[in-house]
Amino acid sequence: QVQLVESGGGLVQPGGSLRLSCAASGFTFSSYAMSWVRQAPGKGLEWVSDIKSGDGVAYYKDSVKGRFTISRDNAKNTLYLQMNSLKPEDTALYYCAKGIWDGLGAPLDYWGQGTQVTVSS
Repeated sequence: QVQLVESGGGLVQPGGSLRLSCAASGFTFSSYAMSWVRQAPGKGLEWVSDIKSGDGVAYYKDSVKGRFTISRDNAKNTLYLQMNSLKPEDTALYYCAKGIWDGLGAPLDYWGQGTQVTVSS
């Protein structure tokens, strides 16, 4: 069965960095686009970034462009999100999710359990 397990969250000061990881299993990771989605306290789900598998092309939410970098290692079946210059408004539960095909904006069909990122001084 499909499993997505996030890790790497934590408490960080504003301006700090974190690297999230998502270990995938139960499907052919290299055949699908992957996404990061977040949910801030009391708010709805918010898409953060997508990455295709075939060419590695990625898209980002405007507010994280230049600060976050999505990447993937198909040999390790792992998705990453490098987050730099973190702001308090980045505080959220971060989920990785699997697309239903290898395309940006693909609907998502499986989600991990999430990893908490808290940005606070």
